[in-house]
Amino acid sequence: MTLTAGRPVVPAPRPGRRPSPRRTVGLAGLGVALAAAGTLLALSPDHKRPTGPEPPRTVAQVWPDAERADIAGGLRYTPLYFLDAKTSLGTAPDGTDQVLQLSAAGGTPRELRRLPAGSTPQFGGFVRAGDEVAWAESVSDADGTARTTMWVANVASGTPPRLLTEDTGDVVLFNSQYDMVLAGGRLHWVSVSPRGDTATEIRSIPLAGGTVSKRTEPGAWALSAWPWLVSAGSGQTGPVQLRSLDTGQVTNVPASATELATCSPAWCRVLVLAGDGPSRIDLMRPDGTDRRRVAGGAATASVIDVALLDRFEVLSQSSGDQSAPISSQQLLLYDLKSKQVVVVADGVGIVQSRGALLWWSTGDNETTAWHTLDLRTLR
Repeated sequence: MTLTAGRPVVPAPRPGRRPSPRRTVGLAGLGVALAAAGTLLALSPDHKRPTGPEPPRTVAQVWPDAERADIAGGLRYTPLYFLDAKTSLGTAPDGTDQVLQLSAAGGTPRELRRLPAGSTPQFGGFVRAGDEVAWAESVSDADGTARTTMWVANVASGTPPRLLTEDTGDVVLFNSQYDMVLAGGRLHWVSVSPRGDTATEIRSIPLAGGTVSKRTEPGAWALSAWPWLVSAGSGQTGPVQLRSLDTGQVTNVPASATELATCSPAWCRVLVLAGDGPSRIDLMRPDGTDRRRVAGGAATASVIDVALLDRFEVLSQSSGDQSAPISSQQLLLYDLKSKQVVVVADGVGIVQSRGALLWWSTGDNETTAWHTLDLRTLR
């Protein structure tokens, strides 16, 4: 299985990239750490210096009815995927084993998978359709060879998880909500072509089980919102493309030599470079229209996916409080609807999102707590 680094790192904004040949993906604890510096002035949507000291408003002020939750974690539990603000799939150590479990606030965790910790088990690519959740699972043999399998579980019925297939290929995960996609009753993922050339295999299997289908596309691609692929290059500046698997339609995203674009079918995040670093972050449509500046060079994209729910861009930067005992990072949302920046939380560590759920950590290893926000409730 081929995956991205498990240690929290800030993703360099990119037009969707394929990891290097020796890439590894740590699935248990995939996250994006916050490592930007600057002031909130850089996030002023109209880029005018505020006339007074009033800071950006908070989620509680702008959306007082937003659904959110706080979850104790520490060294005992790491959430990997949220079904709602209070229900998650995650991992917990148990003696010499690593356990994947379903946890709900106030309930007894349900064990889904138990694997020896010595096999370095990793879980990722979580995706949901109704009550069924699928994921990729990787373990290492004694010689270091990684084996990947696909699993599915019904989170409502309580029945044991089912093995979908061992015929997965060299799976590539980018820590995106589209790493694995459920569409048309099938689970889809991408893997490196075994031919050794620059090609991508689009693999799929019926969610009910069956034979794996394989489709080879020339070039390096990642899955996006179905049925779209997005070009996955080396992360350098250059052309970005979107291609429909259904119709073959291709969208060429306009970007200059000093811009790095990361795209979905609805929006592109454009990192504009100047000198030795970024100067600002823009959002625009894939055809280049409706372009707007959302942040200055001090801000960083906190998750890979662009404009969650086609509305919220997740950002972070330093609050400027260097006396903070653990982290001075602020988590923010740029709301495309209201064209404003809203503070989500202070003192943030790891940030993750899947679908409409955003979650983040605070504290250190022994005092880690997790916090969730359901973006669908920001009305």
